[in-house]
Amino acid sequence: MPKGMFVDTTICIGCKACQVACKQWNVLPGEPADFRVDPAEKIPVAANFTGDSYDNTADLTGTNWRRVRFIEQFPENRVGGRWLISSDSCKHCNDAGCLNACPTGALVRTDLGNVVVRQDVCIGCKYCLPSCPFGVVAFSHLTGTARKCTLCDERIHNGLGTACAKACPTGSIAYGEVAELKKKADARLAKLKSLGHGKANIYGYKEAGGLNVFYLFNDAPSVYGQPEKPDVPQGRLVVSSAVTVAGAVAVGMAALVAFREQGQSGSEGEEVEK
Repeated sequence: MPKGMFVDTTICIGCKACQVACKQWNVLPGEPADFRVDPAEKIPVAANFTGDSYDNTADLTGTNWRRVRFIEQFPENRVGGRWLISSDSCKHCNDAGCLNACPTGALVRTDLGNVVVRQDVCIGCKYCLPSCPFGVVAFSHLTGTARKCTLCDERIHNGLGTACAKACPTGSIAYGEVAELKKKADARLAKLKSLGHGKANIYGYKEAGGLNVFYLFNDAPSVYGQPEKPDVPQGRLVVSSAVTVAGAVAVGMAALVAFREQGQSGSEGEEVEK
């Protein structure tokens, strides 16, 4: 049975414990671009203040595999607004664009359904980067390879949950069998609907063939920075191939007609000269 995570954003408090746990377990260093060396103290100083609420992570990168998004929905008078918070990471899609694009087999799906990058096989070609509709896969200049969340591959294959889910104090991130997590998600969605949260929705049941890491949002997916209809590039291959073949046939027919007309006009010219 595939394993995954259900992220209930409605009970996320933005503590970032999940980010810290991810960094610690995977031994991920600080993002190089986020720091500068203080000339006096000779030590790294944070310089990644984005001004985007409390989110200074800004993007998923080769050293930031998890990002807590903060969405402030407040009017100008700052009265009657709300916070939307979501912990974002790789979705481990069933139709994974990154895996489909990899030319070396570095990206593989394990028996538990998670998609991982085999660092010893990756050649750093970056084909997987634009193939991910969620912008998850990133190139690490430290390793020269593509990197992303592995769903704590070594932990889950040894009977442990993911580090982020283990550290979450509110249960916003739940790890387990996808089928069981969906039951939990459906029950939670029904509860929110009954309380009047009309915009509540589950994101990940159909997107990219189904996501093994799926979300409960309290607004449109785009508000949380997720594509409404994620497009896996390889999904367009059949249509694009058909268009290409049809175009080639049309060009060939046009060339054949042109040659025939040229041949006929040449024959008529010869008869006139005679």
